[in-house]
Amino acid sequence: MKKIIYGAVILALGMAALGYEVAGGIRDFKAQDRSVTVKGLSERDVPANKVTWPLVYKELGNDPVQMYRMLEEKNQKVLAFLKAGGIADEEISVNPPTISDRQADNYGNEIMNYRYKAKSVITVTSTNVDKVRQLISRQADLMKEGIALVTPEYDSNPVTYEFTGLNEVKPEMVEEATRNARLTAEKFAVDSDSKLGKIRSASQGQFSIEDRDATTPYIKHIRVVNTIQYGLK
Repeated sequence: MKKIIYGAVILALGMAALGYEVAGGIRDFKAQDRSVTVKGLSERDVPANKVTWPLVYKELGNDPVQMYRMLEEKNQKVLAFLKAGGIADEEISVNPPTISDRQADNYGNEIMNYRYKAKSVITVTSTNVDKVRQLISRQADLMKEGIALVTPEYDSNPVTYEFTGLNEVKPEMVEEATRNARLTAEKFAVDSDSKLGKIRSASQGQFSIEDRDATTPYIKHIRVVNTIQYGLK
């Protein structure tokens, strides 16, 4: 009988010790699991460093040969306008003129005064954005030469601006986003009566480049968000 009681006492003590160790382990696990996940934002506005400007003009007529001749004369006037404005030859691309037969495409039997429609496109691609913008503001001068520029089909804003220097600003923006994330995490740690630990994980978001607004497409807005998890003590 004494052996049975002695064994039961030992078993009870062992269970108590095991329970204490398990409880301590849970406390340690929860302490190690304390963390905070924050996001750090970096934004900046930069001027576009590349511009593409298609100059499109059309002609209507019944004699394709004469229409080609008219387009060629207008091409020369447009080229003279661009070069006088400081645009280099390598920044200009002249597409071959195209002519479509309106009568062949007339499915509604519409009465037409002119059978053919011709189109010519000269494209300026330059890194000198300011110079091209000055010429765009002076395109009314082409009207005086009898050249009416038109908007390409399905394109409300034919001029496109780009920023190609992302690799130059990326390191500073990543650093700024990380710094902002840490400031947020430190504030959280103070508010929760904790100390900020080491970084447990971090992920860099995708960089986005968009127009700053609809009226200034030549100013680009760059944005990136980093997500960082810190341990808390």
